[in-house]
Amino acid sequence: MTETPNPNLIDADTLTGEMHPIRRAVLALGSNLGERLASLQGAVNSLADTPDVWVTAVSGVYETEPVGAPAGSDNFLNAVVLLDTTLPASTLLDRALAIEDAFDRERPSEKNAPRTLDVDLIVVGDRRSSDDFLHLPHPRARERAFVLKPWHDLEPDAVLPDAGPVAELLGDVDQGGVKLRDDLTLELDLA
Repeated sequence: MTETPNPNLIDADTLTGEMHPIRRAVLALGSNLGERLASLQGAVNSLADTPDVWVTAVSGVYETEPVGAPAGSDNFLNAVVLLDTTLPASTLLDRALAIEDAFDRERPSEKNAPRTLDVDLIVVGDRRSSDDFLHLPHPRARERAFVLKPWHDLEPDAVLPDAGPVAELLGDVDQGGVKLRDDLTLELDLA
Protein backbone atom coordinates (compact mmCIF):
# COMPACT_ATOMS: atom_id res chain seq x y z
CA MET A 1 0.00 0.00 0.00
CA THR A 2 1.53 3.31 -1.02
CA GLU A 3 -1.32 5.64 -0.16
CA THR A 4 -2.91 6.44 3.13
CA PRO A 5 -5.78 4.01 3.85
CA ASN A 6 -8.19 6.67 2.56
CA PRO A 7 -6.46 8.57 -0.27
CA ASN A 8 -9.43 10.95 -0.46
CA LEU A 9 -8.52 12.47 2.90
CA ILE A 10 -7.34 16.02 2.58
CA ASP A 11 -5.78 18.20 5.21
CA ALA A 12 -6.60 21.90 5.09
CA ASP A 13 -4.15 24.52 6.33
CA THR A 14 -6.04 26.32 9.10
CA LEU A 15 -4.43 29.69 8.27
CA THR A 16 -4.62 29.73 4.48
CA GLY A 17 -7.33 27.18 3.79
CA GLU A 18 -5.00 25.55 1.24
CA MET A 19 -5.82 21.88 0.70
CA HIS A 20 -3.10 19.20 0.90
CA PRO A 21 -3.61 15.51 0.08
CA ILE A 22 -2.35 13.06 2.66
CA ARG A 23 0.16 10.66 1.12
CA ARG A 24 1.65 7.44 2.46
CA ALA A 25 5.44 7.49 2.49
CA VAL A 26 7.98 4.74 3.05
CA LEU A 27 11.40 5.73 4.38
CA ALA A 28 14.42 3.48 4.94
CA LEU A 29 16.83 4.14 7.80
CA GLY A 30 20.38 2.85 8.13
CA SER A 31 23.46 3.36 10.28
CA ASN A 32 26.87 1.68 10.46
CA LEU A 33 28.92 4.22 12.42
CA GLY A 34 28.76 5.26 16.06
CA GLU A 35 25.73 4.49 18.20
CA ARG A 36 23.75 2.82 15.43
CA LEU A 37 20.54 2.08 17.32
CA ALA A 38 20.50 5.53 18.94
CA SER A 39 20.84 7.12 15.50
CA LEU A 40 17.91 5.10 14.14
CA GLN A 41 15.78 5.96 17.18
CA GLY A 42 16.72 9.61 16.80
CA ALA A 43 15.59 9.52 13.18
CA VAL A 44 12.23 7.97 14.15
CA ASN A 45 11.76 10.61 16.87
CA SER A 46 12.74 13.44 14.51
CA LEU A 47 10.33 12.25 11.84
CA ALA A 48 7.55 11.95 14.43
CA ASP A 49 8.30 15.53 15.58
CA THR A 50 8.00 16.91 12.04
CA PRO A 51 4.91 19.06 11.44
CA ASP A 52 2.50 17.52 8.91
CA VAL A 53 4.10 14.07 9.32
CA TRP A 54 2.37 11.22 11.14
CA VAL A 55 4.55 8.15 11.71
CA THR A 56 2.22 5.13 11.58
CA ALA A 57 4.60 2.16 11.88
CA VAL A 58 8.24 1.24 12.40
CA SER A 59 9.69 -2.11 11.39
CA GLY A 60 11.90 -4.38 13.41
CA VAL A 61 15.62 -3.68 13.36
CA TYR A 62 17.74 -5.69 10.94
CA GLU A 63 21.50 -6.10 10.95
CA THR A 64 22.80 -6.19 7.42
CA GLU A 65 26.07 -6.63 5.66
CA PRO A 66 27.15 -3.47 3.81
CA VAL A 67 26.35 -3.46 0.09
CA GLY A 68 28.94 -1.96 -2.24
CA ALA A 69 30.76 -0.37 0.71
CA PRO A 70 34.52 0.08 1.09
CA ALA A 71 36.46 -2.88 2.53
CA GLY A 72 36.35 -3.03 6.32
CA SER A 73 32.96 -1.31 6.65
CA ASP A 74 30.93 -2.37 9.68
CA ASN A 75 27.47 -3.93 9.43
CA PHE A 76 24.44 -1.68 9.23
CA LEU A 77 21.37 -1.53 11.39
CA ASN A 78 18.37 -0.91 9.14
CA ALA A 79 14.66 -0.28 9.57
CA VAL A 80 11.72 1.03 7.58
CA VAL A 81 9.29 3.73 8.68
CA LEU A 82 5.76 4.21 7.33
CA LEU A 83 4.23 7.62 7.63
CA ASP A 84 1.43 9.77 6.33
CA THR A 85 2.22 13.32 5.32
CA THR A 86 0.85 16.37 3.60
CA LEU A 87 4.36 17.62 2.87
CA PRO A 88 5.53 17.76 -0.74
CA ALA A 89 8.12 15.09 -1.51
CA SER A 90 10.87 17.69 -1.92
CA THR A 91 10.15 19.12 1.54
CA LEU A 92 10.15 15.63 3.04
CA LEU A 93 13.54 15.02 1.40
CA ASP A 94 14.84 18.29 2.85
CA ARG A 95 13.70 17.10 6.27
CA ALA A 96 15.39 13.71 5.80
CA LEU A 97 18.67 15.42 4.88
CA ALA A 98 18.39 17.75 7.89
CA ILE A 99 17.89 14.74 10.18
CA GLU A 100 20.99 13.09 8.69
CA ASP A 101 22.95 16.29 9.27
CA ALA A 102 21.75 16.47 12.89
CA PHE A 103 23.35 13.06 13.42
CA ASP A 104 26.66 14.20 11.92
CA ARG A 105 26.24 12.48 8.57
CA GLU A 106 29.27 13.14 6.41
CA ARG A 107 29.16 12.83 2.64
CA PRO A 108 32.64 11.89 1.44
CA SER A 109 33.25 11.40 -2.26
CA GLU A 110 33.73 7.65 -1.73
CA LYS A 111 30.56 5.83 -2.80
CA ASN A 112 28.68 3.95 -0.05
CA ALA A 113 31.08 5.13 2.64
CA PRO A 114 30.15 4.32 6.26
CA ARG A 115 27.63 6.72 7.78
CA THR A 116 26.12 7.64 11.10
CA LEU A 117 22.65 7.87 9.57
CA ASP A 118 20.99 7.38 6.23
CA VAL A 119 17.35 8.43 5.71
CA ASP A 120 16.12 7.46 2.22
CA LEU A 121 12.75 8.24 0.70
CA ILE A 122 11.56 5.05 -0.97
CA VAL A 123 8.00 6.01 -1.90
CA VAL A 124 5.93 9.15 -1.39
CA GLY A 125 2.39 8.35 -2.49
CA ASP A 126 2.32 7.87 -6.23
CA ARG A 127 4.86 10.66 -6.81
CA ARG A 128 7.50 10.05 -9.45
CA SER A 129 10.62 12.10 -9.88
CA SER A 130 13.96 11.62 -11.59
CA ASP A 131 15.64 14.99 -11.27
CA ASP A 132 19.11 15.56 -9.83
CA PHE A 133 17.74 16.17 -6.33
CA LEU A 134 14.93 13.65 -5.94
CA HIS A 135 14.39 10.15 -7.33
CA LEU A 136 11.02 8.52 -6.62
CA PRO A 137 10.35 5.73 -6.27
CA HIS A 138 13.87 5.06 -5.00
CA PRO A 139 15.72 3.64 -8.01
CA ARG A 140 17.56 0.86 -6.14
CA ALA A 141 14.91 -0.15 -3.59
CA ARG A 142 13.88 -3.15 -5.71
CA GLU A 143 17.40 -4.59 -5.33
CA ARG A 144 17.83 -4.05 -1.59
CA ALA A 145 16.75 -6.78 0.80
CA PHE A 146 17.50 -4.41 3.70
CA VAL A 147 14.65 -2.20 2.43
CA LEU A 148 12.27 -4.85 1.08
CA LYS A 149 12.33 -7.22 4.08
CA PRO A 150 11.41 -4.72 6.81
CA TRP A 151 8.86 -3.07 4.49
CA HIS A 152 7.30 -6.46 3.75
CA ASP A 153 7.10 -7.15 7.51
CA LEU A 154 4.98 -4.02 7.92
CA GLU A 155 2.94 -4.31 4.72
CA PRO A 156 2.91 -7.78 3.17
CA ASP A 157 0.74 -6.51 0.30
CA ALA A 158 2.90 -3.45 -0.44
CA VAL A 159 3.70 -2.54 -4.03
CA LEU A 160 6.77 -0.63 -5.14
CA PRO A 161 5.52 1.59 -7.98
CA ASP A 162 6.96 0.73 -11.39
CA ALA A 163 8.57 -2.43 -9.94
CA GLY A 164 5.83 -4.67 -8.52
CA PRO A 165 4.73 -6.33 -5.30
CA VAL A 166 7.34 -6.13 -2.56
CA ALA A 167 6.79 -9.83 -1.76
CA GLU A 168 7.80 -10.80 -5.30
CA LEU A 169 10.75 -8.41 -5.37
CA LEU A 170 11.94 -9.82 -2.06
CA GLY A 171 11.91 -13.30 -3.57
CA ASP A 172 14.27 -12.09 -6.30
CA VAL A 173 17.01 -10.69 -4.02
CA ASP A 174 19.64 -12.33 -1.82
CA GLN A 175 18.49 -12.10 1.80
CA GLY A 176 21.53 -13.91 3.22
CA GLY A 177 23.13 -10.85 4.80
CA VAL A 178 19.89 -9.53 6.35
CA LYS A 179 19.11 -10.73 9.88
CA LEU A 180 16.33 -9.59 12.22
CA ARG A 181 17.68 -8.43 15.59
CA ASP A 182 14.98 -9.49 18.05
CA ASP A 183 17.07 -7.95 20.85
CA LEU A 184 16.81 -4.45 19.36
CA THR A 185 13.65 -2.37 18.99
CA LEU A 186 12.72 1.12 17.93
CA GLU A 187 10.06 2.86 19.98
CA LEU A 188 7.18 4.74 18.42
CA ASP A 189 5.15 6.99 20.69
CA LEU A 190 1.72 7.29 19.04
CA ALA A 191 0.28 9.29 21.94
